[in-house]
Amino acid sequence: MNLPSPPSFAESSPAGTGLPVRAGIGFKPRHFGALRADVAPPGFIEVHAENYMGAGGAPHAQLAALRERLPLSLHGVGLSIGGEDPPDQAHLDRLATLIARYRPAAFSEHLAWSTHHGRFFNDLLPLRYDTRTLARVCAHIDQVQDRLGVRMLLENPATYLEFGSSTYDEPDFLTAIVGRTGCGLLLDVNNVYVSCRNHGHDPLAYLAALPLHAVREIHLAGHAEERDVDGDLLLIDNHGSPVADAVWALYARTLVMTGPIATLIEWDNQIPDYATLREEARRAEAILDGIGATAQERAA
Repeated sequence: MNLPSPPSFAESSPAGTGLPVRAGIGFKPRHFGALRADVAPPGFIEVHAENYMGAGGAPHAQLAALRERLPLSLHGVGLSIGGEDPPDQAHLDRLATLIARYRPAAFSEHLAWSTHHGRFFNDLLPLRYDTRTLARVCAHIDQVQDRLGVRMLLENPATYLEFGSSTYDEPDFLTAIVGRTGCGLLLDVNNVYVSCRNHGHDPLAYLAALPLHAVREIHLAGHAEERDVDGDLLLIDNHGSPVADAVWALYARTLVMTGPIATLIEWDNQIPDYATLREEARRAEAILDGIGATAQERAA
């Protein structure tokens, strides 16, 4: 089957400059003072786009002040890329306004759905991976990229079930999306670990099957351990704890495969003090620096 050529997005586009190859943090308003006072701040910050869709007020005052000093990654949670309906045009208009206002270095969304016929569900729900879903997701990504004028990054999900009717595995599905739309990937390493552990897959094999050349940002987060109805271990992507040692190890192996890539620490629940969050980012940056130094030694 002949696929259409992926679109190209000019480097001069509002979100086309790319993130610095450093570790960043998800910004929380309670950390505003500490972040502004930090003489050695993280490499960038990331915010959820939907928290900044009002016209003004304290959220915009804080973000504008931080944006003067730090690169910004804009992370969407409400586009419902995998939904049956096309992306909501009013939502896209609000995103376009945000991008024009703050000129983020990256814009990302999730491979999931959260809306159906005008109803919104407060979750990122899984998809069946087949040709029909592939066509729908690609059409929606094309609409988003055309409207916003940016190369969108698509995040791999954390999942707790797999559809028996799927005809693609997840890495192949993501590869097909990247090939058709020209979008990039936001690689959530915690999601890889959670999903692979839940479904009995090898996370390194999962990573090796991805189009790693398309990865432009990495996420790291904490997860919780629970038991399902059969008593089997179930990992939950809850963003409410430090990054697990096993995920740090997988992150280091990931960077060996990709080279150093901008990395964000996500911590959205049971939010710690700024010093704790900043220390997680320093740990990520130490791994980034180590991988970069090793690569330079091999090239010398």
